[in-house]
Amino acid sequence: MKRLTALTILSLCFLIMQGKIYNMQDMGADTTGAKACTALINNTIRKAAQEGGGTIYFPAGQYLTAAIHMESNITIEIEAGATLKFSTNFEDYLPFVRMRWEGVFMNSLSPLFYARNVENITIKGRGIIDGQGHTWWAESRRIIDEINNNGKTLSTNSFQQKWLDANKGIKVSPYYEKSLERKFFRPPFIQFLECKNILIEGITIQNSPFWTINPEGCDNIVITGVTVYNPWANPKGHNTDGINPSSCRNVRISDCFISVGDDCITIKSGRDEDGRIYGRPCENITVTNCVMLTGHGGVVIGSEMSGSIKKVTISNCVFNGTDAGIRLKASRGRGGVVEEIRVNNIIMNDIQRNAFIFDLFYDKESQAEPVSERTPVFRNIHISDVTGSNIKKIGYITGIDEMPADEISFSNINMTAIEGFTVKTASNIHFHNVDFSSEKGSPFSFSDTKNIILDNVRSKKPLPNQPVILFDNVENTLVNNCFQLTPADIFYSAKNSNIIWGNNFMQNVKTIEAGQ
Repeated sequence: MKRLTALTILSLCFLIMQGKIYNMQDMGADTTGAKACTALINNTIRKAAQEGGGTIYFPAGQYLTAAIHMESNITIEIEAGATLKFSTNFEDYLPFVRMRWEGVFMNSLSPLFYARNVENITIKGRGIIDGQGHTWWAESRRIIDEINNNGKTLSTNSFQQKWLDANKGIKVSPYYEKSLERKFFRPPFIQFLECKNILIEGITIQNSPFWTINPEGCDNIVITGVTVYNPWANPKGHNTDGINPSSCRNVRISDCFISVGDDCITIKSGRDEDGRIYGRPCENITVTNCVMLTGHGGVVIGSEMSGSIKKVTISNCVFNGTDAGIRLKASRGRGGVVEEIRVNNIIMNDIQRNAFIFDLFYDKESQAEPVSERTPVFRNIHISDVTGSNIKKIGYITGIDEMPADEISFSNINMTAIEGFTVKTASNIHFHNVDFSSEKGSPFSFSDTKNIILDNVRSKKPLPNQPVILFDNVENTLVNNCFQLTPADIFYSAKNSNIIWGNNFMQNVKTIEAGQ
C-alpha cells in the first residue's frame, strides 16, 4: 500500500476539519428569482447545523427567499454576481418570533435574517442582499398617516390583531403608547438576539424594511467592509438605520460605507423601563474607517439608552451630507448613563443641521423630577481632531437642571458654519485649540453653565460688532492662552458671569470685553 506523506496527511486533515459547503444552485434553488427557495435554505441550515456546521453558498444568480433563521456554526456566503431578494409578502414572515423593536421586546414578524441564542454565525461575500422594503414602507406609512390624521387606523390588516393576541400585557411608557397603536411593526433586516461570535463581512445590503443590522444583547461582533444603502427617508425608507448594535458587548465596526434613510450607525441599549429591566449596557464598541453619506446622523448614541452605553471609540470617519455628525440623545424618564466616549480624526462636510448634538431633551419632556433611575446621564465624553465645513450649525449641549451634561471636552477642532456652538445647563466643559466661525451670532455661547475652560479658542471669521464668545449666567470660567489672530471687534461679552482671564494676547481685538 502506498505510504502517505506528511503533506498528504495534513491536506486530508484540513479537508476533514473544513466545514461542508452547500451550493444552493446545485441543490436545486431557482437562480432567476422567480421561485422562492426559503424552505430549501432553512432546511439546509438545519441539516448543516446537525452535522456541526457548514457554509450555505449562493453562486451568481437571483434568489428569492423569506425569513432565514440561522443556527450555530453556519456561514451564509453570497458570491459576487449573486443577489438574495426577500419576499414582499408579509405572510412569509410568520410565525411571530421574540424580537426587539425600537428598544422594546415583543413578539412580532420575523426579521429577514434572524437568530436567537446561537454562536459562530457569519454573513459574507461580495454579493447583494435586497430587502425589497418598498412594500413595507408603504404599509407603515399608510398606518402612521391614518393614526396621525384620524387618531386611529381605519383600515386594518390581518397582522394587527395577531400582534395584539401575541403581546397581551405589554407595557411601555405613556408617551410611547401611540407608537404601539400601529400594531404592525416592520421587521429589522438582520437581528441576532443574544448570540455570540458574529461576523458580517463584505456584503452589500439595500432596501431594508426597517433597521438594517441590529444585533441585540450579543457578544463579540465584527462588521467590516459592509455597504448599506437605503433610500432617503421621505417618502421612502423612513427608519432604515444602517448599523444598530443594542445592549451588545465587544463590537467592532470598520471600513463600512453607509447611506440610509435614518441614522447611519446608532448605539443603543433599550427603551425606558423595559431597557432598565433588561439591564445590559452597550459597551466596548469601536467604529473606525467608515464613510457616511445621507442619514439623520453619522454616529448616534441613543435615544434608547436606558441600559447605559459606555466605552465607545469612534475614529477615522467621514460624514458627508448627513443631518448630524456626532449625536447623543436622551430625555427624562429614559434613564441610563452614557460615558467613556472618545471621538477623534473625523471629517465633516455638508452637514444639514448640527455637527455635534448632546441633547437630554430629545422627547421634549420639560418637567424636572428628582434624580432616580429615570434620570439620563451624559458624562466623560471627549472629541478631538475634527474638521468641518458647509455646516448649518456647529452644535449644542443641552442638559437638564437635575443632571447637567458633565465633563465634555473638544480639542483640535476647526469648523465653519452658519451658526455656532451653544452650551446650556452643563458643567466641566473644556475647549482646547478650537477655531469656530459662524455667519451669524457668536461662534461660542454659554449659559447656565459652570466650570468652563477655554484654552486657545478663536474665530477665523469674526463678525462685526459680534462677540466671539457669549457668557450668560456662567460660573467659574477660565479663558487662557487665547490669541485672536484675525482682527475682531469684540472678543467676549459676559452677563451675570465670573471670568478668570490669563495669558491671552488680544492685540487684534478692539474691545476685549463688552458688557451687557
